[in-house]
Amino acid sequence: MNDLDSEIDLRDEAVTRRLAALAHPVRLKLLRHLGRAESCCVKDLVARVGMAQSTVSQHLKVLVEAELVSYRPEQTRSCYTINSEAVHSLIGVIEQTLTHCCGEGCRPAEGSECEELPRRDDATLRPAGYKDI
Repeated sequence: MNDLDSEIDLRDEAVTRRLAALAHPVRLKLLRHLGRAESCCVKDLVARVGMAQSTVSQHLKVLVEAELVSYRPEQTRSCYTINSEAVHSLIGVIEQTLTHCCGEGCRPAEGSECEELPRRDDATLRPAGYKDI
């Protein structure tokens, strides 16, 4: 394995850890609330999502471990802030990956043995019984 492979692996590992952290509706909701505020304590987030403090704390722990949220103790409470650098980095990786997969990047190389398949138009992706209005 060369240095480039290990660099990509470490980057991909961070991306998958962050995506896994976002793969729960409560954590997405918490991230949205944190995105609207400069910082929030657990009590504020509990009131917004209507769940037990222990549940909210567990979800926040996952977001902190994925480095999407930063934690700072303040006297008797815990304050959480969105890590905008990590979130923007994740946005960039997702955009780059999806653009590559949906754009010209997935076409077979010239002279390749792979057969280029025609792309389906929107009509072939519509559910049975769908009618245009």
